[in-house]
Formats: sequence, structure tokens, C-alpha cells
Amino acid sequence: MERTVARVALFAALIAALGLVPQIMLPFAGGVPITAQTLGVMLAGLVLGPWRGTLAVLLLIVVVALGAPVLAGGRGGLGVFVGPTVGFLLGWAVATLVIGWAYQVMASRGVFLAGLLASVLGGIVVLYVCGIVGLALVTQMPLLQAAGVVLIFIPGDILKAVLAALLNREIRRARPEFAD
Repeated sequence: MERTVARVALFAALIAALGLVPQIMLPFAGGVPITAQTLGVMLAGLVLGPWRGTLAVLLLIVVVALGAPVLAGGRGGLGVFVGPTVGFLLGWAVATLVIGWAYQVMASRGVFLAGLLASVLGGIVVLYVCGIVGLALVTQMPLLQAAGVVLIFIPGDILKAVLAALLNREIRRARPEFAD
């Protein structure tokens, strides 16, 4: 139990720490920044699994709701839950669950390949569905237009998925018990 709590807290802190990497705002991206935090979300699902990874993300979301400025750009508080990134923020929990589940299902394909496929499925496909819906609702933008706006993020998120798969492989090599 203590190990689970420590790992959940560690990954919530990791995702928060990745918020310190300066965000990149694109003028045509509807107020959605490029951040490093999705890398932490992918890693949480891969390393901790579906349930503990999701708990880490939910812990971070609670910390954000309490006002801690732990999102990229120093954002935090209830205001982020009515902003254009709300779908992505809440989608982190769903994405982490899918990443962890997909990784477990595909683990027999090899640690790297399973990690990459799970990160793409959960950390890009599922997360983008949540993010696009949230962006469209908050900005009153048509869904197709919101989808077009976030396409610019795909290359960077593919890079994050590759990095998450590589890091997951190395973590499992160095500390196989960490993911137990």
C-alpha cells in the first residue's frame, strides 16, 4: 500500500514538474499550448498501469483544482476547468487508463512496441478526442474546426510517445520491480 501511494504521488509530481518546461503557444491553436506534461501522462500509464497511473493523474487534477499552479505556464485553479484546455486536462485520466490497459494487453509484443502503440492509442487518439470535444464546447468552435486546430500537435505527441516507450523500456530494465 505504501509503495502504491508513493508511486502515485511520484508520478503526479513528475507530471507537475514537466509543467515547468516552458509551454509553446501557437496563435492559431485555439488557446491550447504545446507542453511536456503529456509525456508524464503517457509514462504514468505505461509504468504504473491503468489504475495507479490514473490515480496519479487524478491526484494532479485535484491539486490543480485546489489552485496550485502546476500546469504548464503556471496555470492552476478552477478557471482551467472552463478554459479551452479542459478537455485535454480531464482527458489525461481517460488517456492514462487506456494507455495502461493497452500496454498490458500488448505487452507480449515487446516492451518498446507495446509502449509505443499504447501511448499513441491513449496519449494521442483518446486524448485528442477528449481535447477536441472540450475545445469545441468551450470555444463554440465546430468539431471539425477544433480537430483541424489540434492537428499541429500530432508530430510532437508522436515524439513524446516514442520517448515514453523508450523510457518505459529503460525503467523496466533498470528497476523491473517498479512496475509491479
